[in-house]
Amino acid sequence: MPLYEFHCTKCDVDFEVLMRSDEKAKCPDCGTTKVDKLFSVPAAHTGSSQLPIAGGCGRPQCGTGGCQGLG
Repeated sequence: MPLYEFHCTKCDVDFEVLMRSDEKAKCPDCGTTKVDKLFSVPAAHTGSSQLPIAGGCGRPQCGTGGCQGLG
């Protein structure tokens, strides 16, 4: 199953969900289904010990270069 990222419009939290495309995402904090699907940056294993060019360490903030592989 694919991993999708969402933003809850009710309680302003970001979360990830493993789900099929025919399922509806529900916020784990407040339970609402009023969520926005976020764009995800894919990460691929390169077989190298270095961090991949896209996706960083796998944290959501790495998609924008936010953590820069630290932590």
